[in-house]
Amino acid sequence: MFGRKKEAPTAQEIVDQQAAETTFVGKGAPTPTRKAQEAARRKPLVPEDRKASKSAEKVAIADQRQKMRRALDTGDERFLPLRDKGPQKRYVRDFVDARFSLGEYLMFGALVFVVFSLVIPSTSDQMIYVLGGFWLMFVAVFVDVFLLSRRLRRKLTERFGEVERGTVWYGSMRSLQFRRLRLPKPQVARREYPD
Repeated sequence: MFGRKKEAPTAQEIVDQQAAETTFVGKGAPTPTRKAQEAARRKPLVPEDRKASKSAEKVAIADQRQKMRRALDTGDERFLPLRDKGPQKRYVRDFVDARFSLGEYLMFGALVFVVFSLVIPSTSDQMIYVLGGFWLMFVAVFVDVFLLSRRLRRKLTERFGEVERGTVWYGSMRSLQFRRLRLPKPQVARREYPD
């Protein structure tokens, strides 16, 4: 009201003023109290719209299952089940899938044994040969799995230093499954051993 008339600000003064206004020192806001933080995190035990909550949960579960199914086909580590995760499990899977295992054919042998035991009378002399052949195959599979487990333990120790618990068992059980039915699906061809 009283005093001299001010001159218009220069362009440099306007830029300096805008820069001073946008520069924050610190967080720019006060720290919320504990009571406010706890209130923000608090959710009701029972949602208000139960139908919407249940349908959203079903969609989330179906989406998670779909991701896991895709991961079992492609070997994507992010969505694999917990029993299949980790670099040691991946190495074991690749190692087992690259080799020929007698255990893959144990179920075929068991099926042949069952068929022969239905066709051939149990008092027949041929039944002894069928039973002996089945037990011979069973012992051969046992020896194959034993040798595989020793080799796996040695390879894992060389590569990772320490073998995670259950990893060798995981590989042994995988060697007893049909190659086509293994999950996660084999990612390597036969005789394509991992480095």
